[in-house]
Amino acid sequence: MNFHDFDEEAQFRAIWDAAKIHRWVDYGLFTFGESDLPYYLVIDGENASDMVQVLRGKVSVTRPRLITPDNMHPEFRNFFEENESSGIVDFLISRTAAFKNLKIENQQLRSEMVSDSVEEIVARLNRQLDAEEEDRVAILSAPYGLGAAAVLKYTTERIISSTPDNIQELRERGFLPD
Repeated sequence: MNFHDFDEEAQFRAIWDAAKIHRWVDYGLFTFGESDLPYYLVIDGENASDMVQVLRGKVSVTRPRLITPDNMHPEFRNFFEENESSGIVDFLISRTAAFKNLKIENQQLRSEMVSDSVEEIVARLNRQLDAEEEDRVAILSAPYGLGAAAVLKYTTERIISSTPDNIQELRERGFLPD
């Protein structure tokens, strides 16, 4: 038995569980072309007395317009700094086929530092989005240093939850047998 794999999986699970999705978006992703996933990301300060960072961003998920070879690898942009936590992407890709042929780009649109707690900020953002009747923006949170993991988790879960509808559309268009 290789205990290194167990340690890697336990570390991945701890990171994955630390990232939270407080507000889910129920819309599926397009089968072909580009889908945007706007979000707010609330990141706890490094120390208890530090301010909380609130980021507004979006992830663009681009699926191929043509059926592409099965051996193509996904392309991730602007998720992690050079060599920072990219192991989480490798771990995820090695265990799922959901990312084949995708281009996934994270864009940070705005950032601010706030003195409230993560919970207070999440509650305020939920009230704001409810008042605006906004149902396409997610709210995520993460401990300090794991913001990219939260965005990756949300993106992954949206891709996976969209898969059944995407497969059905491919069948309806004649790309897959019934």
